Parts: sequence; structure tokens; C-alpha cells
Amino acid sequence: MALSPRARKLALTAHVTASVGWLGAVAVFLALAITGLTSQDAQTARSAYVAMDVTGWSVIVPLSIASLVTGVVSSLGTSWGLLRYYWVTVKLTLNVLATGALILHMPPISHIARAATDTGWSQGEFDALRTQLVIQSGAALLVLLVATALSVYKPQGRTRYGARRQRQERALARSAATQP
Repeated sequence: MALSPRARKLALTAHVTASVGWLGAVAVFLALAITGLTSQDAQTARSAYVAMDVTGWSVIVPLSIASLVTGVVSSLGTSWGLLRYYWVTVKLTLNVLATGALILHMPPISHIARAATDTGWSQGEFDALRTQLVIQSGAALLVLLVATALSVYKPQGRTRYGARRQRQERALARSAATQP
């Protein structure tokens, strides 16, 4: 299903917007995680974890899903295709895995945010989780930067499916050219 040029640009704009927003929101999340881990002020640390929960559920999760959906729409509506090129396939895989990991890791974030609102909260009781949040958000940022680089550089290489489709399209074009 080929998109019209206008629809293709709209889909691409939506995809880039969602993806860049996701990248930026994860950078903010990482900053909050580092603040929560390193702050000597308990109130600042507590606020960081509450903000992480809101940011995660209200911004990062919707943007990750929007990036996935708009990426699939964009790829299906263009000559790149969804599984024709390795770089598109790798980006799709990264997006699906990152979105899945994000959704799986949001409940612990909500847990620490709820605990941070409790008056008896102590930073020390969540040391492992607080460190884990910094590591995971740093890894998430790295994954999103890799996906961005793939989008910019578009490394060569068709998948087997893509090569087969290219041969079929060339054969159709040759047969159409020889028809009177």
C-alpha cells in the first residue's frame, strides 16, 4: 500500500516527532534517575521519583507506542517496506523490545514513586532499584540513539525477503516493458 506523497510526509513527520520526543523524554528520565540516586536532599530525591512515574506513564510510554505505530505505517507506505532492509528490521526490533521492556519496567517505577510519597520513606531501602533505574534509562537512551543513527545512515543491505521482492519487481517491470 503506497502512500501519497502528502500522506507519506505526514506519516514520516509523525514518526520523527514521536521518536525524537521519546528520545528527549528518556534523557529527562535519566536526569531524574541520576538526581534521585545522587541527591543528598531527601525531598529532591523523592520528587524525582514521583516525576519519573508521571513522565514514564504520561509521556514515555505513549511516545514509544506512537513511534512504533507511526514507524510501521511509514515503512509499509514507502518503498523501504517493513522487512525489506536490515536497518528497518533492526529499528523495528529495537522499538518493539524497548517498548516491551519499558512497559515491564514501569511497575517498579510506580512502586518507588508511591514509596517516595510515604512519610516514612528512606532512600537507603531502594538503593538497588535506584541504581537499576539509572542503568536502564542510560541503556534505553543508548538504544534510541542507535535507532536514530540507523535512520540517518541507513546502512546498505536487503533482507532475503527484500531481495526476493526486488527481483519480483524487476521481473514485473521487464515483462511490462516488453508488452506491446
